[in-house]
Amino acid sequence: MTLLIILVSGFLLWSLATIVFKSLFLNIRFFIAGGCVVFLFILSFFFPQIETAARILFYLYMALLLADTAFLFITRTKPLAKRTIAERMSNGDPNPVSLSVKNNYPFNIYAEVIDEMPAQFQVRNYKWQQQFKPGEEKVVKYTLRPVERGEYHFGNIIILVRSMLGFLSRKFEVKAEQMIPVYPSFIQMRKYELIAETAQNNEMGNKRLRRIGHSLEFEKIKEYIRGDDIRTINWKASARRGMLMVNTFTDERSQQVFCLIDKGRLMKMPFEGLSLLDYAINASLVLCNVSLHKQDRFGLLTFSNKTGTILPADRKPTQLENVLQVLYNQKTDFLETDFELLYARVRAHIKHRSLLVLFTNFESIAGLQRQLPYLVKLSRYHLLLVVFFENTEIKQLTEKRAADLEGVYIKTIAEKFAYEKRLIVKELQKHGILSILTTPQNVTVDTINKYLELKTRQAI
Repeated sequence: MTLLIILVSGFLLWSLATIVFKSLFLNIRFFIAGGCVVFLFILSFFFPQIETAARILFYLYMALLLADTAFLFITRTKPLAKRTIAERMSNGDPNPVSLSVKNNYPFNIYAEVIDEMPAQFQVRNYKWQQQFKPGEEKVVKYTLRPVERGEYHFGNIIILVRSMLGFLSRKFEVKAEQMIPVYPSFIQMRKYELIAETAQNNEMGNKRLRRIGHSLEFEKIKEYIRGDDIRTINWKASARRGMLMVNTFTDERSQQVFCLIDKGRLMKMPFEGLSLLDYAINASLVLCNVSLHKQDRFGLLTFSNKTGTILPADRKPTQLENVLQVLYNQKTDFLETDFELLYARVRAHIKHRSLLVLFTNFESIAGLQRQLPYLVKLSRYHLLLVVFFENTEIKQLTEKRAADLEGVYIKTIAEKFAYEKRLIVKELQKHGILSILTTPQNVTVDTINKYLELKTRQAI
């Protein structure tokens, strides 16, 4: 029985020691003080008169260690920590995050707070150090800029607490695991709402002539008069009124706008941490929001070397959320884009004449020539707007002054590629295809301005 009690007591002491030592960390002050004591003991071999002082300092050192350990484990309560972040983050934009930490110790402490960030950020050295009074709560704020869409998993909040003695630190791990989805840039979407509102207000001062025509947008039912088209007679209304009634129509104000997003290998090119596909997706989301404000029906189609996602055009209130969910998990492929497949899908799914905003990229005139026949066919049935990107690295090389012969060669080749980009614009214009050659950071505003221009001209 005595042996059993000894074994149980030993196991409990061993478990307690494991828990204590597992959460204890040695600080630099521990090694400095211990090194001084060891140095005094070494000197006592040569100077025996200081041995007593070395022993006294050693006992004082051990007493301070025990006191520091007692301070850290004197209470069962632990510091509280909480992470505050939005339910979803915006891709390519600074997203605010705040950490709040509260000291529950009855004395002053120093705390080092570590937030376990998602692996996509590759941040392992973010620390926040602060002194806390008893019961004090402090908040630190920082921002995160994701450059990839998808799921971001946050870990726990780690707090290393040390007392005023500072020999040891105790580790506390606050459970704060959570998954935050990163969506296309909805912050930019709200930012560019002002453009649509301003354009709409400007149009309120313009006088628009009402033109009666045979479009599909119904206006009203009126009494038949001589000269009205007999094909528009509403026989049911005529039967109810006992006289001939006709339907009248106006020019359609609600047109279809489709964004065609290329997911081929050329859209994988990076710029400021984001790929060209991400810039195209952000611009498409903003265009969706603006077109819905303009009472247009918005649709979406993605493509690469195989069939992608298609979202039919609509202007219902939930369409923006549908677009956001579709664009959330789009990824680039590493094969050449099949524009013949794009043409077949557009002809099969988009029956009415629409504005097609094609986000793609061409790096050479030869690359355009391979796809030009399909673009020309699309432009016969729809108003096609091709949006492609400048190579900003090449643009910087053309503006850089050549210092030697090698620099002259590099600058000449860069100017050749920049010239081919301008040739692509001319080639598209020659076939009656609208185009925008823009930098990645300006693609959103340039696309929105072109869309508003086409709306004002009633070209859609």
